[in-house]
Amino acid sequence: ALASAMEARLGGIAAVSDQKSRTSQYKEVLDELLSGDGDAEGLKLMVTHMLSDDVPLVISRQVLQTLCQDLQRLPSERHKETADFALEKITPRVVSFEEQVSVLREGLSKLYQDERLWSRAAQVLSGIDLDSGIRVLSDEYKLQKCVQIAALYLEDDDALNAETYIKKASFLLGACKDPALELQYKTCYARISDAKGRFVEAAMRYYELSQSEPEGLNGAAKSDARLAEALSCAITCAILASAGPQRGRVLATLVKDERCSKLPNFGMLQKVYLERILRAEEVNAFGASLKPHQLCVGDDGLTVLSRAVSEHNLLSASKLYNNISIAELGALLGVGSDRAERTAAKMISEGRVAGSVDQVDGLVTFRDAEDGGAVVEQWDAQIMNVCLQVNAVVELMEKKNVTVAM
Repeated sequence: ALASAMEARLGGIAAVSDQKSRTSQYKEVLDELLSGDGDAEGLKLMVTHMLSDDVPLVISRQVLQTLCQDLQRLPSERHKETADFALEKITPRVVSFEEQVSVLREGLSKLYQDERLWSRAAQVLSGIDLDSGIRVLSDEYKLQKCVQIAALYLEDDDALNAETYIKKASFLLGACKDPALELQYKTCYARISDAKGRFVEAAMRYYELSQSEPEGLNGAAKSDARLAEALSCAITCAILASAGPQRGRVLATLVKDERCSKLPNFGMLQKVYLERILRAEEVNAFGASLKPHQLCVGDDGLTVLSRAVSEHNLLSASKLYNNISIAELGALLGVGSDRAERTAAKMISEGRVAGSVDQVDGLVTFRDAEDGGAVVEQWDAQIMNVCLQVNAVVELMEKKNVTVAM
């Protein structure tokens, strides 16, 4: 009965010839339906009526725009129920109601965010057509939405979908005039690189973030905390990165930054930079500070941390030994002989360590990457340097008339 009465009332308004009066009456009905806790069924009837052929497009757009904006006045469940219904009904005619759909999706996404349903919120928001040829959207608005969607996916550790939207955002970054939005974009990009195991890239991006201007953040205290957090993440990612020249350059940059000396993992950073062997107790202490994705097990059966430590210790061993048996190398790395051999072979084949593996004799031989392994020549050069220094001391003593016993 109530539904029939509402349909009759809306039908009566549709028969009014004056457009201004008709619009005003529709809005009066809408205000009644939105009052109190709202009348979800009545609102659904109104949505259906607005999309019928009885209502001119110019009126239906105005009324639906008001409805979509004012749905936030309703309790969350009724808001969701009405918004879902409206989206379903509008979809076949979405080209005519793109603005209204955007408002609906933004409001619905906000509800899911409040409920911490991050991926669902991102999916709803991603339904907004940012490449529409009908509605003119600024590049900054498109950038804001892409970054927001990426950030929501990252809250659920969904780096794959987040990367799709952050790549879209990268083409729009030139239009950004908001430092806070640009900072959010850079943060998302760094987190995606981190989550996907691109640790050298992540370390560089986190370090760039740590040097951001405070204007991109709200409040001095919050600014300092965010910058310190970014720098700490840069250290973690640099330590976890695959051993090699690229990682070495990042480590050098971080060690020289005096801000790092105040952070908890600076001791670990120093040892890694100086290419010292990492002990189990140090690794365990560092591992306690890592995030879940940084401890996941890869296809080779190793965690990200254990793989990074094995490669680092092998690189350190290459600086200490001319050669070492595969069994001893395994003991040094804390892994089996087979694993040690595979790690050495992989790093040598990728050019991250100079050397060779002799499977017959069970021996790994290291050489200097710069001089092709001329160990004897290097030793001779060191002896010559000592002799020259001794000669210089003798000459200085003779000038001061000190007798030198030969």
